[in-house]
Amino acid sequence: MKVSSKGEYALRALLILGQHQGKVMTIQEISEKTLVTINYLEQILLQLKKLDYVKSKRGASGGYFLHKNTNEVNIGEVIRNLEGPLSPMGCASITKYEPCPLEAGCQLKPLWSLVRDTIAFVLERTTLEDLLLNRIALLKGEDLFVKEK
Repeated sequence: MKVSSKGEYALRALLILGQHQGKVMTIQEISEKTLVTINYLEQILLQLKKLDYVKSKRGASGGYFLHKNTNEVNIGEVIRNLEGPLSPMGCASITKYEPCPLEAGCQLKPLWSLVRDTIAFVLERTTLEDLLLNRIALLKGEDLFVKEK
């Protein structure tokens, strides 16, 4: 899984709109706060609108606003909707599985599955509210592996 600039910028825009929940923000304001060009931001906000994360208001006082509560915006869902599967390899993907001719005895597949599960574990349990309130706990690398006894 690789988060593209589109995914990152979409999360930045959602964070800004979440910080100003209930307020309509112009695309210019969002652009200035996210450092994303207006042209690219328009494309991203249109996609977020189609996915029902944001709404728009037309007119002189128009712009965009967050359509959902911040605790309802799941980061894993946002990333999947914008970027596709969370798995680093198609053979380990649950949603977009791609067979591999070497898969039967592959010693790498368990690693790719662990990476997928770890990414999903973190992203699926994170909401926009968690990001806004800095509720992200750091995991220690050794906590992620099962130790043999």
